Amino acid sequence: MKHMTKAMFGAAAMVALMVGSAGAAEKAEVIHWWTSGGEAAAVQQFAAAFNAAGGEWVDAAVAGGGGDAARTAGINRIVGGNPPTAMQFNTGKQFDELVTQGLLSPLDDVADAEGWKQHINPLVLAAVTRDGKIYAAPVNIHSNIWLWYSPAALEKAGAKAPTNWDEFFAAGDKLKAAGIVPVAQSGDAWTQVLTFNNVLIGAGGKDLYYKIYKDLDVDAVKSPEFKKVADIFAKLRDYTDSGMQGRQWNQATAMIVTGQAGFNFMGDWAKGEVIAAGKTPGTDVGCIPGLGNQEFWIGGDVFVFPVNKDPEATKAQKLLEKVLLSPEAQVAFNNKKGSIPVRDDVDLSKVDACAAQGIALAKAGNVVESTDILISPDVSGSFTDAIASFFSDKSKTSDDFVASIASIVEGAK
Repeated sequence: MKHMTKAMFGAAAMVALMVGSAGAAEKAEVIHWWTSGGEAAAVQQFAAAFNAAGGEWVDAAVAGGGGDAARTAGINRIVGGNPPTAMQFNTGKQFDELVTQGLLSPLDDVADAEGWKQHINPLVLAAVTRDGKIYAAPVNIHSNIWLWYSPAALEKAGAKAPTNWDEFFAAGDKLKAAGIVPVAQSGDAWTQVLTFNNVLIGAGGKDLYYKIYKDLDVDAVKSPEFKKVADIFAKLRDYTDSGMQGRQWNQATAMIVTGQAGFNFMGDWAKGEVIAAGKTPGTDVGCIPGLGNQEFWIGGDVFVFPVNKDPEATKAQKLLEKVLLSPEAQVAFNNKKGSIPVRDDVDLSKVDACAAQGIALAKAGNVVESTDILISPDVSGSFTDAIASFFSDKSKTSDDFVASIASIVEGAK
């Protein structure tokens, strides 16, 4: 998953933000990384809702790095004494150091007034609470462990949608024979981590996932169950294509939408790209919420609100906090983004078929907490480096991979 290390706090990246004026509107300068077609369409729902509520949304999107560039830019603004009104993080531990340094404002006054504690998923609420205070506004629940597929590509190859990993590789072989890329993969490290987590949960199960990431159990890493996961992950490398390294995540998703590839491992924000292309999730593009073991990954995005000395900026923050978690904005944003709302008191009757699968899993309690919730940014960075290095280097064996993960787990204890 996208991650941040402490080194970002010392980075020199800055963002030049041009700010206009519109009368007495409460201006909110918002740093985020939603720049793909589907993401941009989604964030505009928040902008429109904020503007309609009397604010002026000043968009400060920062592309690149799976969110790292945007987080670095925002952190430098905060540390430099020129904070944005709000900035995006992933749900979890990424903003802990800002909380420790007293640089973020608690949101409990708005949270109490708007019923957050009564209507937000408890796992999500816990992920934004530190020492009894809420320090971030969660705006969605994303599940990262989806397998997307092209029904058209599978039909052309004479293959079918898989229900297990053996069927997946059988379909991959047929796609290869038909001259179709079996797995559309991005070269970005965080996307390879998503692929690995698909395999870890899908082939190893929830218990193994928690033993690795939550318990940091080195014996679990050295177990036959994890070796099976490593073998499958290694095998996946033979089903990608030579264009992987220069490809962005949304370009990989587009290969499924257009039928150029059979499969893509990606979070449910891929639906935003499907919808933006005029296609229907669950029909034109198939979706499996975890091949082998279906679980709903509890992750997503939050906005934090830096401490500032400007009363007008504080007013804008309070308005934005309210708007982001309003039932209407939650539905409008998440229907475009591909995620599901964090509130349980919103209208879910018009969600797509893939979202309906995810909601059913969540309601049934088939959930796992994201790695951003379970481990620190530094440990997450170590996992990312090891996973990406292995996936990009076919000379490394699954035994090499097991050894590298064991070393990380032992060092993180």
